[in-house]
Amino acid sequence: MPQFSAHLGYLFGEHPFPGRIAAARQAGFAAIEHPGPYAIPAAVLRSWLEQEGLSFVQLALPAGDARKGEKGFAASPGRTREFRDSVEVGLDYARTARARFIHVQSGIHPVGYEPELVWDTYLTHLSWACEKAAQADVGVLIEPIGPATLPHYFMSRMPQAVLAIRTLQCPNLRMLYDVFHGRSAGEDPAAVIREHARIIGHIQIADFPGRHEPGTGSTDFEEIFSTVHELSWNGFVGCEYHPSTSTERSLGWLRR
Repeated sequence: MPQFSAHLGYLFGEHPFPGRIAAARQAGFAAIEHPGPYAIPAAVLRSWLEQEGLSFVQLALPAGDARKGEKGFAASPGRTREFRDSVEVGLDYARTARARFIHVQSGIHPVGYEPELVWDTYLTHLSWACEKAAQADVGVLIEPIGPATLPHYFMSRMPQAVLAIRTLQCPNLRMLYDVFHGRSAGEDPAAVIREHARIIGHIQIADFPGRHEPGTGSTDFEEIFSTVHELSWNGFVGCEYHPSTSTERSLGWLRR
């Protein structure tokens, strides 16, 4: 079976943050992930993880002003300085907390720019992030998020992420494939994983529809997990779902 990571932005919200880490270990998780842990000093988070014997899979770069609807700005022309600053902040945190990946978010499609300029800006920024991350021995993730979840997000389709990775040919660049987003886009997640396993660095799961734990919707997780096992894929499967009950009660599928 794959190794599972607890997304602490979604799971174990019944506990204060340090308690979430302990609860994840007690539930059988091998790792955690969190998109924005920056309020906690990286050295403190690392010490909490070391105490519980857990690893840190991935965090997102600082994403900008949430009040303005910002979700990163890698695809935004004219914001190179801000983007590079976010990479430096994210990498510094990842090095100290020993995170495996940083997640580069494209941001909402900027208004008033030609599509070619936006694409070129995105690739230029992403290439720079990969170069800096490689120097720190950190991987880089990009995630397609469709309009059903996040309207107007630039990196909105799985083939778009595949094209960016194949165009740049950066050894440390991988796709974060979210099963829920894939189902929302009409994809067969097991088929996508089978076809693109070599460029997938991290998988996230939630059932569809509803975005709750496996077993609450129509996604065939047995097929997905079997595919991951058959391919000997060695990444983590992140549990990024809204528990339909308490987190502990929602983990019956994992215990099985």
